[in-house]
Amino acid sequence: MSSRRTYHHGDLRRAVLTAALDVIATDGPSALSLRDLARRAGVSHAAPAHHFKDRAGLLTAVATEGFDLLAAALGEAADLKDAGVRYVRFATDHPAHFQVMFQPDLHHADDPELLAAKGRAGDRLRAGVAGLPGGGTPGTDPRLAGVAAWSLAHGFATLLLSHNLEGPIGERDPEEVFRTLARLLFADDAPQLPGE
Repeated sequence: MSSRRTYHHGDLRRAVLTAALDVIATDGPSALSLRDLARRAGVSHAAPAHHFKDRAGLLTAVATEGFDLLAAALGEAADLKDAGVRYVRFATDHPAHFQVMFQPDLHHADDPELLAAKGRAGDRLRAGVAGLPGGGTPGTDPRLAGVAAWSLAHGFATLLLSHNLEGPIGERDPEEVFRTLARLLFADDAPQLPGE
């Protein structure tokens, strides 16, 4: 039997992306090596470079896929608070994507496919802000309302993934905790005190 590796994947690109996501989830993006990914996929060390050119190209593909997944998740949201919950769920369901997406020094930030995917995700978030009564808080720039909503969801997700919320939220469902935080931010749904 020959010791020479042969191409045997129907979808080498997907196999390398899947292996990369596994490495990122367990060891972080700094542990990625195209040579190691080729070994994991059982192909020649040059095969991943055929699809991604270099490490930054691979991480660009990871980020692009992440933004597309995020846009799809946000597109199913009923309202802005639900979009925030879906954002947090996306981060916990796709931690490797989430780690790479918001680190432009890791990927080709000017890649057209990445920019388009980021645009789709941003449009979905802005649609949620526009859906608020009056398009957000009266007199507030809708873009700033979007930044506030994104900051809450992204900050919560980041703290959750880095295990910084274990003490404060304990055994409570993170999605329910996020809903409570969102109600605190958006006064129209804030709990009313008796007599108000």
